[in-house]
Amino acid sequence: MFNKFTLAAAALMASACVGAQQFPVADNVAAKVVQKYQSMTCEQLWAQKAQPKSAEEQRVIGILQQNPQMRAEFINRIAGVVVNKMFDCGMIP
Repeated sequence: MFNKFTLAAAALMASACVGAQQFPVADNVAAKVVQKYQSMTCEQLWAQKAQPKSAEEQRVIGILQQNPQMRAEFINRIAGVVVNKMFDCGMIP
């Protein structure tokens, strides 16, 4: 779902934010994810979804699974744009 640049930024966010009360890097990473989803066509989104997750993406997912606060912050920042794009592209009902 994320490209390599976005995953590297998410990994940076995870490394930089562990133990912090706020996640200052989350703004930058979320902005990149939001921009990506706003600029992707539905065809590009479907094609990317069909590809297997990279090792880096799996690592970032693992980090977010282990840090509920960071995961909540990240999801809260990207959820609206991502879900609306998925809805527009027929990926969710």
